[in-house]
Amino acid sequence: MRLYGLRLGFALGAPLSPGAAVQRAARLFSTPMSSSRSRALAASTQGAREEQLDVDGHAIAAYVWGNPDRQPYVLFAHGWSSHGTRIAAWLPGLIAAGYAVVAFDQPAHGRSPGTQATLPDFTRHLLAVGDHYGPAAAVIGHSLGGAATLLAMARGLKAGRAVLIAPAADPVAAAERFAHVMWIGHRLFQRMFTYFESRIGITFAEQQAHLNAPVIGRPALIVHDLEDRDVPWEEGERYARYWPDSRLLTTRGLGHRRVLDDGEVIAASLRFLHGEAVGDRIVSSTNLPFGVA
Repeated sequence: MRLYGLRLGFALGAPLSPGAAVQRAARLFSTPMSSSRSRALAASTQGAREEQLDVDGHAIAAYVWGNPDRQPYVLFAHGWSSHGTRIAAWLPGLIAAGYAVVAFDQPAHGRSPGTQATLPDFTRHLLAVGDHYGPAAAVIGHSLGGAATLLAMARGLKAGRAVLIAPAADPVAAAERFAHVMWIGHRLFQRMFTYFESRIGITFAEQQAHLNAPVIGRPALIVHDLEDRDVPWEEGERYARYWPDSRLLTTRGLGHRRVLDDGEVIAASLRFLHGEAVGDRIVSSTNLPFGVA
């Protein structure tokens, strides 16, 4: 019912007050679901040592298992309307393999304060957390956290390997999906786009995966489900096509969220972290736009 009311608000209000509608759309696009707070607070911290980091004046909640100063550690980047302790299913395997684990809540998520966040925020805070704890053995990113992982590594995040689960590759397409769901017409969408880019100081196009992946010289495993309704499988495939040293592991029937907790996905990812070849190598050329080697 609330979604229908928001849709009607844009459909009826935009012609009367387009400026206000643009600002409202941009605010809504950068505001996590309110229920994500309660889910995060209800989730177990799995015995983590809870720490607080100051990033750009924001108090960021961090969770640490093990000792990142003495052990190789894995850094986890959660997705939109999610939280750092979503790494819970991975902890037994990672700890048994000798890794420490660091996770954190992005601004406006979990136990971190704030009301709004953007992909540049996700990227900047991931870089800051990585800088605080030092070079990671690996970074795991889910959904928008996968996109932030790509951008952070392209901008200097130190991590030996990357595992991206259902990563979002195209902020432009994400904004278009949002506009479609909210019944935001093309003209208002273009105005929202321009307004939002002026606020974040970077274009949506500059954050696309195919423009950033080629500069990353670290191995990556991309995991994406064919039936993902939130971020299409094709976006994961795009990562694997443009990331020079990467492979694609395709699942079916897990969707966008269960793929993060799946035991077989976790086991395959641990093998990748140990140096095994996992998934398919995606190749492309002018004459062969897509292929599996």
